Amino acid sequence: ERIKTIMPKPSIGLVMGSAIAPEQLISGASTAESVGFDEIWLAEDYFFTGGISGATMVLDATSKIKVATGIVSAVVRHPAVLAMEISTLSRAHPGRFTAGIGLGVPAWLRQMGLHPPSSLAAMRECVEAVRALLDGQELTFEGSTFSFDKVQLTYPEVLPTPLHMGVSGPKMLQLSGRIADGTVLSVAASHDYVRWAKQQIGIGAEAAGRTEKHHITVFALYSVDKDPQVARDAVRGPLGFYKSHGTNALTDVYGNSAQIEDLLAKYGADSFAEHLPSQWIEDLTIAGTPEECANKIKDFCEAGADTVALFPLPTEKIDDLIALTAREVLPILDT
Repeated sequence: ERIKTIMPKPSIGLVMGSAIAPEQLISGASTAESVGFDEIWLAEDYFFTGGISGATMVLDATSKIKVATGIVSAVVRHPAVLAMEISTLSRAHPGRFTAGIGLGVPAWLRQMGLHPPSSLAAMRECVEAVRALLDGQELTFEGSTFSFDKVQLTYPEVLPTPLHMGVSGPKMLQLSGRIADGTVLSVAASHDYVRWAKQQIGIGAEAAGRTEKHHITVFALYSVDKDPQVARDAVRGPLGFYKSHGTNALTDVYGNSAQIEDLLAKYGADSFAEHLPSQWIEDLTIAGTPEECANKIKDFCEAGADTVALFPLPTEKIDDLIALTAREVLPILDT
């Protein structure tokens, strides 16, 4: 009989921001902290709710829970400004803040005229510059994306802020392993993708001679209900929205890239979600009864996630979802 390895309990995060209105952040964050969530992640999808301002609100409204941006774009703010914002939050709330930095959705960046010539170079320059500035260094250099002329923070951080990269492809994941403290993996990640991403991160870490723990956070579209079909229906539309943007490393590893292209060609983006195979919902989201959701969270932990951050759907029922999760999902994870 196969002996199942006992895995450590993952940290459970709550993803806020984006479709959650700013006025809902304070009450939602306070409730999440009081019922036992470990982390709150503030998404900054353009043009919804601000990540830095949202993190500020949540940190002020809570006292102990970890708070992170997940993610802010490397190119929307100059790294000097981003470092200044991070240090401000870090000094005001020592040991509670994590900065998640990614490139951002290309279509949104192009709307602002900010898509860089090299995504890899932009991420490397941003993360390395932010770390150096947080450490109190003065920067002067001309990069391919950013320039610095005697830039130095007046108030560098006192306690080091973990810098996590929100990335998906192999080169970006390897870069994260080389220069970041953790990686944020996108919603709609399969268990195989998490394992593959961890391998890519390991390649980068080994190349840089890094041996310290690299924290992996997985975002997951999430809905819980006594009626599992209600929960699955709640994530279908958002899953379709993310997958209708096309194929990438997540779909290549899962093996549905060709099927996505076929469905888009046949039905178009507007009707795409209606025709998603039910198995995709089972494999790429956390949706179902409380017991089913708890088991799916455990599965992500076994695949390599240190944190599973839940993106609650539908967003207008966030308070009910938080309450049901606290009452019937989190206790299962503690057993």
